Amino acid sequence: MTPTPSMINGMALGRHHARRLRDLYRSAGWPSQDSVEVELLAAGLLERMTEPSGHHTVRLTDQGIAYLAQAFHKNRQARSRHEALVELVAQAMQRDGRIVWTGLSLRARLPTEPDAPNRWKMCMPDVFSIRNTTVAAYLEPIVHEIKVNRSDLLGDLKSEDKRAAYLDAGGQCWYVLGCDAKGRPIGEEHEIPQACGVMIAEGDRLRVARNAPKRSIPDLPFAMWMALAKATPMPSANALSSEDPSQSVLLENAPPTEPSQITKLSGDE
Repeated sequence: MTPTPSMINGMALGRHHARRLRDLYRSAGWPSQDSVEVELLAAGLLERMTEPSGHHTVRLTDQGIAYLAQAFHKNRQARSRHEALVELVAQAMQRDGRIVWTGLSLRARLPTEPDAPNRWKMCMPDVFSIRNTTVAAYLEPIVHEIKVNRSDLLGDLKSEDKRAAYLDAGGQCWYVLGCDAKGRPIGEEHEIPQACGVMIAEGDRLRVARNAPKRSIPDLPFAMWMALAKATPMPSANALSSEDPSQSVLLENAPPTEPSQITKLSGDE
């Protein structure tokens, strides 16, 4: 998510240049003598130094430090937007009567050819939720993957195994797309594979651009049950507390939870 390509002294610099600058700033400055280093030298972001021992090193110039600081700032902005959108989606799922986790690490099974050995991949969906039910067949796990940067989205779409892991972990998989500085969605519906649904974040609301296909999951795998048991679900901001005496009557007389009706957000029908 850092930084968007920019031109400095005729050099087109991007994410891998910022990563190299960061690594060199943290290290002793040993040169790699590759094309990335040559471009950083030509752009004036690095300079060559000769140590008293006679060894050659490279270090960041003042311009290089300024470029790296700008990259860090863009990173923080992107993370803040990402975290805000994760919160928006998680709250929408909670309003839909679902139990929500963020930051889970799940083991997913990848597609294989017949008679081929099983393949597995760890995936970390931004938002994972299940229905609040005691019937395993009604859990309807859903994965939401949040994207606020177009380059990050395009890189993610190239990873078929990552997407397959999301689809294995959830009965539905959604891509939730943020908007750029001009208010335009970072992606279009047709760019997202048909196996996934698409939501567009418009301010503080979510618009469904395409519903996610549903896949029936009779029960969650044992490994997923264990992962959920070890993790803490996201607390609901308006959950009633059983420890509050003033709420006890409401809890005792509360009607049973009905099936989810927020079809515009979750894609349930």
